[in-house]
Amino acid sequence: MLDVPTGHPGHPPLSSPLALLRWTVRGGRRVLAGAIVLGIISSLCGALVPLVLGQALDAGLTDGLSTRLLWLALALLGIGLVDAAAISLGHAGEVGGWLHGSFSSSRLIGHHVTRTGAAIGDELPTGEVVNTVASDSFHIGNMLELLPALIGGLVAYVVVAVYMLQQSVTLGLVVALGLPLVTVVVSFLIKPLHARQKAQRDAAGRLATLATDTVSGLRILRGIGGEDVFAERYRVQSQQVRAQGVRVAALSSVLEGLQILLPGLFVACVVWLGANLAMAGEITPGQLVTFYGFTAFLSQPLRWITHFINFATRARVAARKLIAVLEVTPDAGTVAESEAADARPAVVPAATAATLVDEASGLTVAPGLLTAVVTTGGDGEALAGRLGRFDDRSPDVVLLDSVPLRDLPLAEVRERVVVAAATPQLFTGTLRTELDVRGDSAGSRHERDAVDGDARLLAALEVADAHDVLESIPGRLDGEITEKGRSLSGGQRQRVALARALLTEPQVLVLVEPTSAVDAHTEARIAERLAHYRRGRTTVVVTGSPLVLEHADDVVFLDGGRVRARGRHHDLLDRAAQHDPDAVAYHHAITRATTPDNPAVADQSGVTRGGSR
Repeated sequence: MLDVPTGHPGHPPLSSPLALLRWTVRGGRRVLAGAIVLGIISSLCGALVPLVLGQALDAGLTDGLSTRLLWLALALLGIGLVDAAAISLGHAGEVGGWLHGSFSSSRLIGHHVTRTGAAIGDELPTGEVVNTVASDSFHIGNMLELLPALIGGLVAYVVVAVYMLQQSVTLGLVVALGLPLVTVVVSFLIKPLHARQKAQRDAAGRLATLATDTVSGLRILRGIGGEDVFAERYRVQSQQVRAQGVRVAALSSVLEGLQILLPGLFVACVVWLGANLAMAGEITPGQLVTFYGFTAFLSQPLRWITHFINFATRARVAARKLIAVLEVTPDAGTVAESEAADARPAVVPAATAATLVDEASGLTVAPGLLTAVVTTGGDGEALAGRLGRFDDRSPDVVLLDSVPLRDLPLAEVRERVVVAAATPQLFTGTLRTELDVRGDSAGSRHERDAVDGDARLLAALEVADAHDVLESIPGRLDGEITEKGRSLSGGQRQRVALARALLTEPQVLVLVEPTSAVDAHTEARIAERLAHYRRGRTTVVVTGSPLVLEHADDVVFLDGGRVRARGRHHDLLDRAAQHDPDAVAYHHAITRATTPDNPAVADQSGVTRGGSR
């Protein structure tokens, strides 16, 4: 049984496609070494068959039914058994090579993409990245799968060529030099085939990008009546991919036909020449059979060479695509820093409150308090990105306990500051693994809670008011969540994501609109429980909901990206009633936040909120 690889996939060289392919081969050397040995044994067994047959024919013509003929027959049986065993075990090794080549490439891409953040989408189309995993990694696997058979065939070819030259220089030279010449002739078609394959690969990448963009924006397209336009674009592009595929198939069929026709014609020529030599008494009938068998046998290794060149060419193109993805640098930190986050080194205990300062907006988050931030426009997501150090390209400075975030190791930032975005992303797996993303080893780092294990998970679900999720999933914590949480409603997905964020128990937790998909009664319960659960630890909630704002220790209003007003929610409303212009602007901001979809707007207190969102 082959173990599924885990852990870090490694650091491949990105200097050239060949360097990457050599690194991949070295990584699979253990499984490939065994497959290569078995491939050599199988090829030598195939070469021994015509040799033993020729000797048996001569023995039968000379001595009739003799002991030597019987031993040669038993030798053929033994060769067949050894060949069968070598082929069976060798196939397992070849499959192992394919798995290593394919999945090591896929793991490299998956591991790297998770650490580059939004930068991967800025530099490469999404479809190109998807196609790299779905197609290019397989081409690298195909090359590694054929490598043992290729080496085994080459070894057998050298052995057979040396033997034939010793028996008959004329036939030996014809066979040893003629078959490679046939292979060279056939290989001339590989370069144009490569060009057509590359054109098909590029067209398929554009098609995948178009499909990804269309699906992600399908709701918007339907809203503006653009669905048919994009469907037509997809149809046109898919027809281009089909046309390129037909061109590749046409040339591939010619190549396959020549690989059969030319060696066949060559075998016929060898048989004619050998028959003349046998008639002249220069070789025996058995040697003629042996040489014919060698000629037929050696055509297979030479076909493997052609196939390998084809696969290696595709793998080289695929490696170039992989390098393009792997060269994308993360928005925050370096790749090495991002990978260091896996180790999650011990940092300042999470129970210790932290002070956060965003110089761009003038926001100062006091330690140990629940601070609510009300923003205008799209300032909330931008603020959360800065507080979580999502983009080191930004010149803005954020201080964590007086230390710039960008001066801290990225692993430490990810441990101490957790940002839960407005649009939650869930993954396939059990509810338990979905919630406890840092593992049971994280334990409970909240001094007020002496709970661990399932009790921790249930406590977080209670804070997020997600008890109905437990009831809706068969198996409760061990129940399966489908891809992207499609088995849950929008409100359930949001509450599971909130519980997941709470269970990380960081020093600083930043939540962006954590209750936007729940009704008012649920929102009120979550706000109250959240304030209690996070008491004594720094929490930032970007929200415009009065039901959350009234539970905040401090409310900060950002207008145009800068702090304009600050205070408790009710204090700001009282100031608005006294016509304080900054407080009036705050009141208008939260009123707009609560009224777009619901006419039951908040009253002057900003507390009442009707309807279900």
